[in-house]
Amino acid sequence: MRIAAGVDVGSTQTKAVVMADNGGVKILARALVDTGANVQKAGERAFDRCCAEAAIPGSDVGFVVGTGYGRYKITFGNAQMTEISCHAKGAQFLCPGTRTVIDMGGQDSKAISVGPGGEVLDFVMNDKCAAGTGRFLANAAEVMGIGLDEVGPLSLKATRPVKIATVCTVFVESDILSYLAQGKKAEDILGGVHLAIAKRTLSLARRVNIEPQITMTGGVARNTGMVAALEEVLGQKMEISADAQFIGAVGAALFALEKMDQSFEFGVWRNEHAVSGGH
Repeated sequence: MRIAAGVDVGSTQTKAVVMADNGGVKILARALVDTGANVQKAGERAFDRCCAEAAIPGSDVGFVVGTGYGRYKITFGNAQMTEISCHAKGAQFLCPGTRTVIDMGGQDSKAISVGPGGEVLDFVMNDKCAAGTGRFLANAAEVMGIGLDEVGPLSLKATRPVKIATVCTVFVESDILSYLAQGKKAEDILGGVHLAIAKRTLSLARRVNIEPQITMTGGVARNTGMVAALEEVLGQKMEISADAQFIGAVGAALFALEKMDQSFEFGVWRNEHAVSGGH
């Protein structure tokens, strides 16, 4: 049985997945930790926790691929891959038939056009502004004095969503405070916030070729209000895996399994080449 791991170091959370191939590829364990200030330690913590959950020593993991914005800090890793490639590959594995990926993370959002083999055909990123990300939702929750886990379910209760004039994280606070002063309901304000983000994300996604099946990845995929708002503006349902938050790490682990094969084949070739004297 071959065992490999993927570690996805995000801006807010770090995910690790251990996968095995024993005639069929499966996930053995997954772990999620807050990234915090020490990116390297976050990667190590997630990997160690994942191995503990799988009840295997770290030395049993034959290959580790790091991804995410902190991928080069995975000092124990064997290789690095971009999160774009990993999200495409992970989405295709967990949701076969994926042709478009919408990834919403803590600090950026992405739209990826995916080929039938999980390859990246095209992509676009919103990484210079927090609009349409978890950070935007966290700011809205903070201004309204409610928990981040509450914003999605509460937004689903909106009957008259307000119009949010800006999706700028800096200026949305004044919009929200203005609506609160007018006596608008919290659910209608949050309904407006989610709809504004969804429309922003749709305009981003339209820069690639949006084709069904659309799969949503990233931590924001757990927000039921965001999923509903996106499906409303897209005009179609999305696939949401139970492992949506771990899809980048899953893709990294799949690449790690492939790279194990390549390393093994190269090692066999090298040994045989040496024995035969180069002929």
